[in-house]
Amino acid sequence: MGKYKLLDPVLSFVRNNLSLRQRRALRIILANIFPWGLNTLASIYGSDKWGGHFYTTHYHEHFRKLRYKKLKILEIGVGGYEDPHYGGASLRMWKRYFPQSMIYSIDIYDKSPLQEKRIRIFQGSQADEAFLKKVCDEAGPFDIIIDDGSHIVSHVLTSFKTLFPLMKEGGIYAIEDTQTSYCSSDGGNSKDLDDPKTSMNFIKKLTDGLNYREFNLPGYVPSYFDRHIVAMHFYHNLVIIHKGENNEPRYPPLLKEGSS
Repeated sequence: MGKYKLLDPVLSFVRNNLSLRQRRALRIILANIFPWGLNTLASIYGSDKWGGHFYTTHYHEHFRKLRYKKLKILEIGVGGYEDPHYGGASLRMWKRYFPQSMIYSIDIYDKSPLQEKRIRIFQGSQADEAFLKKVCDEAGPFDIIIDDGSHIVSHVLTSFKTLFPLMKEGGIYAIEDTQTSYCSSDGGNSKDLDDPKTSMNFIKKLTDGLNYREFNLPGYVPSYFDRHIVAMHFYHNLVIIHKGENNEPRYPPLLKEGSS
């Protein structure tokens, strides 16, 4: 018998006897009683970051040491399309996972009815550089930024180029659903996997900058990304980028003569 089989009668009762509103209320109560992991919280709140995409396992590895810190977190995209009362599942998930943090979001549609304590939502486009800078001026600098917005290649690149320089040193920037880099309808390209205009090729090019100090290019001037990206992690349809100072070599100190 699986470890969750004993819960089947309880889950069946909940599904068959409680209304959708009652089930949502029960989810919130349970989420606040137990220190659930991120996968479970995604399931409780109905976020597709687990089950649909399985991102939460990776997020937990990168975020778990930050969980109880007081952070500013920005997620691009609320979900629910134009319905002002629909969406926000992952915002509530982040709010519960990071109990000391403030959760911000932006969406092209008005999602203000979904705001609650520690969740604030701005209306605007992730492709609007002036709007993004205004959000950072008002609510930033952010410790974590998660792009789960339109996934259109040009939007992804505008958001990253604008927001990454404005986030805190030591911050983490995540880009979800990078499969759109291969979809022509989103500005991607599957026919030419070296197309420099796609989001994945832009991101892959940044990996060279991790080693810019070793370039045999006299006179090379490192870019902002060369100097401030210290780690990059690639997963299925997900990229996680760590910000820091990539200015000094990180060689281990030499041992003094006679030491061991």
